[in-house]
Amino acid sequence: MNNNAMRAQILIEALPYIQKFTGKVIVIKYGGNAMIGDNLFEAVIEDIIMLQLVGIHAVLVHGGGPEINEMLGKIGLKSKFINGLRYTDEAVMEVVQGILCGKINKDLVSKITRKGGSAVGLCGLDNKLFEAKKMDRGDGEDYGLVGEIIKTNPKIVKAAIDDGHIPVIASVAYGADADTSYNVNADTAAAKLAIALGAEKLILLTNTRGILREKDNEATLIKQIKSDEIEILIKEGVVAGGMLPKVECCAEAIGGGVKRTHILDGRIPHSILIELFTNEGAGTMIL
Repeated sequence: MNNNAMRAQILIEALPYIQKFTGKVIVIKYGGNAMIGDNLFEAVIEDIIMLQLVGIHAVLVHGGGPEINEMLGKIGLKSKFINGLRYTDEAVMEVVQGILCGKINKDLVSKITRKGGSAVGLCGLDNKLFEAKKMDRGDGEDYGLVGEIIKTNPKIVKAAIDDGHIPVIASVAYGADADTSYNVNADTAAAKLAIALGAEKLILLTNTRGILREKDNEATLIKQIKSDEIEILIKEGVVAGGMLPKVECCAEAIGGGVKRTHILDGRIPHSILIELFTNEGAGTMIL
């Protein structure tokens, strides 16, 4: 098969998926390793614009841990983590809000616009998109201004979609129990928003191929699991560590009506398009 025939075959393979998802909402969580490196950054932006051009309503929820760490280091504040969560006092919260809602959010909006897309930047403070209370895990630890989302108000996101924009949303929340902003987990924020929007899919970009049957052995990738199999995989130790909260977010989204959730390797360029528009797919699908 020559190159032109191969290109045509790729487009033909994508056609039924485009038809299936046109007009549907897909929430994508973007952060961490997928934000490191110009090539990966460009690939994610191109994927999202492609979705918009074929009539799929992409919603981008982002974090920005590496850039927060860099800024904290520049101003002499140390990053402190308790049970995997960043301890967030008022000084750290100022940095978190400034980096997420300001620099990263507006950089993403600008890049999408320069690539020919139409985007609008939002955060959980806008119209109380995400309302949160101070997190209490019942473990006696004080996590500072780390919040637990208790309510999602998606009206402003729906308005942006209806106006033809790609909503780009920073994972900071409005304090429902205090006059403050809260630092919230971006995976959780994406799952909550996917439920509130009645999304077709939730995609979490991470730094592994997906759920691996054997740790560090990418050949043991589990391509598809059902939500009722999650507890078994947890008991077997297959789902553990940093993968556990991601899988729990996917399970919550499925329980809330989202049809499909995906954990994809954000280090692979165009993993979003590979998952959505090819028969092979990428990463792990939880349904």
